[in-house]
Amino acid sequence: MSGQYVGYSFYRADPAWRRLPVEERAAGKDAFAEVVDDWTTRMDSLRAYTCTGVRPDCDFFLWKITQRYEELGELGAALNGTPLAGWLETPYSYLATTKASEYTKARRPRKIVPKGSPYLVVYPFVKVRPWYALAEGDRQRAMDEHMRIGAEFATIHNHTTYSFGIDDQEFMTAFECDEPADFMHLMLTLRETEASRYTERDTPIFVGQHVDVRVALDALDGASARIEA
Repeated sequence: MSGQYVGYSFYRADPAWRRLPVEERAAGKDAFAEVVDDWTTRMDSLRAYTCTGVRPDCDFFLWKITQRYEELGELGAALNGTPLAGWLETPYSYLATTKASEYTKARRPRKIVPKGSPYLVVYPFVKVRPWYALAEGDRQRAMDEHMRIGAEFATIHNHTTYSFGIDDQEFMTAFECDEPADFMHLMLTLRETEASRYTERDTPIFVGQHVDVRVALDALDGASARIEA
């Protein structure tokens, strides 16, 4: 079956790493960034997002899109071979794939192509079992309402992918947006819809700012702030 694999890897730096000599930290960041740069040309998309200063459990994450499942492991192994990897934890990692939506007229998987928005909101999503017991028409009606409201927020782009059988959640939902507050207003509106009654879990939620991977890495020890100053 054709489609794409979509992965999200979240990283947190060990605070002890910041006590290493600045040259050693710089070399580790350079090696990590070089691997990301190399793999950016191999995958459909590989983008870095910083969460520094926002969440205590995540400093940055990678959004990975590829047509070959094996490439996710190969990229992971290459990153593990860098000096910085010995100082990084991976508190969260998610896997999903594309397929045609049963609630639209599409018959082929939609290709995930990032729009280039400055922010990405990502979270795993699970529905309660009674949702799947609803009649097809009832589910379609609820999703039509859901999609109609989503379309009213023109600056927000939805990249929903599917994790059934390959990860712990059912869906991975990712939304590109111009401002995180815009997404908050969308979610506040969607909570009043019929479909929201069937949500079991939609956390943890990550808001990442799209930056060059070197900018994300420099935020780990404040190098970017020192440069700007």
